[in-house]
Amino acid sequence: MIYIVDFVARLKHKSNIGIAVYLILNTILVIGIFGDILLGLTLYIISLAMALSPIGEWILRLQTGCKPLARKDHIARLKPLFDEVYEKAKKMDPTISDDVKLFISNDKSPNAFATGRKTICLTKGFLEYEDEEIKATLAHEFGHLSNKDTDLILVVTVGNLILSILFILYRFFFLVIASFAGGASRGLGSFVIAFFVDMILVGMMWLWTKLGTALVMHSSRQNEYLADEFAYKVGYGHQLIDVLDSFNEYEIDTKGLWANLASSHPDPDLRIAKLQELVETSSDMVESL
Repeated sequence: MIYIVDFVARLKHKSNIGIAVYLILNTILVIGIFGDILLGLTLYIISLAMALSPIGEWILRLQTGCKPLARKDHIARLKPLFDEVYEKAKKMDPTISDDVKLFISNDKSPNAFATGRKTICLTKGFLEYEDEEIKATLAHEFGHLSNKDTDLILVVTVGNLILSILFILYRFFFLVIASFAGGASRGLGSFVIAFFVDMILVGMMWLWTKLGTALVMHSSRQNEYLADEFAYKVGYGHQLIDVLDSFNEYEIDTKGLWANLASSHPDPDLRIAKLQELVETSSDMVESL
């Protein structure tokens, strides 16, 4: 419940106005699809609650192929790095969950994301980086958890997925009952027609969700700078600059939701410039003392 209250409060931010409008339109669309205000609102609220719960985090991890660390060499290397950054992040912001877990994806491109309140996922592409650079990346992701900007993607992507599943189940049982009531031959024909119509509606919801995901990515660009600043404050400013600079050396090959997550990030040079300003300001303050 606290997550939902926090989420609604953050929708008031100027950068999230587009998302707020999308969710209002989404609500109207859902009511139209189900054809009943009470039923549509009830199922939409259920889908949002599930999306903002550990179930939503689990679904997003499943979509992006993020799994718990299993190999001993991965655990031996990444767990100490994660624990070190986790401790520093908690000192910076005690409101970060006590149960954040690290996951890994087989994606070969270096990427990472945080979602919900308890999930950080790295791709195997980051195994090629130095330990200090991995720690800087983890610090950036803890910055997202600290800023609590990790729920938007869950609400739009996972929330609409759950809603689509609920719609399919609802319509399936409704059509089965209707087909039996209408007789075998007549009921079967009506069932087939209604099924194809419902699949078209589900397809439209999928396209609509793509638009919502794009809005989330656009809205989240400013959040990247805030997460960079958090990484700087916990001591990984220079290391994060090195990570960002490496992104200029090649084109990151990502697909699906990973591609959307990557597209949400501002140009690396712009992020580096802001980090350099923070580092220089800090150095000037030290020298003045």
